Amino acid sequence: MTPRNLPRLGATALALVLGATAVHAEDIAEYMDFFEPLPYLPPIPADNSMDQVKIDLGRMLFFEPRISASGVISCATCHNPALGWTDRIDRAVGHAGQVGNRNTPTVLNSGFLGAQFWDGREPDLEGQSLGPIQADVEMNMSLEEAIQRLKEFEVYQEHFATAFPDDADPIRAENVALSIAAFERTLNTPNSPLDRFLRGDVQAMTDQQVEGMKLFVDAGCVACHNGPALTDSNYYRFELPSSKDEGRFLVTGDEYDKFAFRTPTLRNVAVTYPYFNNGSVDNLHDAVNLMADQMLGREFAEDENDAIVAFLHALTGEMPAVEIPALP
Repeated sequence: MTPRNLPRLGATALALVLGATAVHAEDIAEYMDFFEPLPYLPPIPADNSMDQVKIDLGRMLFFEPRISASGVISCATCHNPALGWTDRIDRAVGHAGQVGNRNTPTVLNSGFLGAQFWDGREPDLEGQSLGPIQADVEMNMSLEEAIQRLKEFEVYQEHFATAFPDDADPIRAENVALSIAAFERTLNTPNSPLDRFLRGDVQAMTDQQVEGMKLFVDAGCVACHNGPALTDSNYYRFELPSSKDEGRFLVTGDEYDKFAFRTPTLRNVAVTYPYFNNGSVDNLHDAVNLMADQMLGREFAEDENDAIVAFLHALTGEMPAVEIPALP
């Protein structure tokens, strides 16, 4: 059932449950038409199928600290499953306690993004997955060294050979990227209150959350936060008083891109704090006010802010059930 079906199919039910007239229910359904439920899987690239053996290998690699120079940092260090698959600190801490320049984005639903990283320097998860391994401020290991470490373990020799049976040399960087990306595409949260509401469960959201959804549309937030992951994956100038990060400009060299950052997903935003590219805001109320000022040129009244924050809480889905792997 798509949102466009709902004005015809759900108006009577909406009226009964929400205590509204049928006309008002139709109005609510029109707001629902601006959103779409999150699919259970993101688009799958033709050159990276979702084979279970590859996903399982990617899960092992995601939690494997020995592909870092110190032997103690893994992808899961910053993308912690217990913390909304992020780290909940303002800026990521990596090799030798170095503090990076940017906040760690969640890996949840990252397969739905049109580009990766705050500055969009990689187009997909395959490109993104190898970056942190090599970054001196993160895992600080060359790909050659990482591959050599993996080759020392018979378990990895077996897993790579099974996942890539047609490859004469399966333990190589390209296959590490394919495996981690395949695993990350399983980390989705499609059953949030908003998703259930859009699929016809009209009791899934509270009255305040519904009002927040309407204000989210009327105020213009949906212009950038749209699509299944509630991001258009485009870049917008956004300056924070405490940050000198020039954002996408560092990738393109285009003056227009100075201080521009990719629109973050709002999926699970209530559990992936702190916010913005430098993690300088630790709560949704302040984040909403800052966005209203910078991007909309307006100020929300307290009850409006409360309603939008309530709606943002309705974007928290069921966390993927991932078993922490036993590593060799």
